Amino acid sequence: MAEESREKIVIFGTHGPEDPERASLPFVIGNAALVMEVDVVVMLQGTAVILAKQGCYEHVFAAGLPPLKDLVDSFLEQGGTLLICTPCIQERAITGEMLLDQAIPVKAARAVMEILEATSVMTY
Repeated sequence: MAEESREKIVIFGTHGPEDPERASLPFVIGNAALVMEVDVVVMLQGTAVILAKQGCYEHVFAAGLPPLKDLVDSFLEQGGTLLICTPCIQERAITGEMLLDQAIPVKAARAVMEILEATSVMTY
């Protein structure tokens, strides 16, 4: 019997610590989707890449939402994939060693591949 393919969403985060609510929303939706057994990729671009820098996400809090650290840790523990825009981190002098252990720096081709494989794509 052929294996049934799972649904997949890609969520682009474009807001960093300057906007805690919008920075948190990709992980709120991502966690909900993972609970529903949907494959989830969060791709951080622009100022959002700062969130993946060690020592940053622990200090981001949005009113009415769990701390960003809790959201990201849960997302990763549930098997979510966290991709980081390589040109965006290079522009900000962030090296791979400065990122969270499970953050994966990628270039545009990987982002395009993830989009083409996804059932849905969202942007915050």
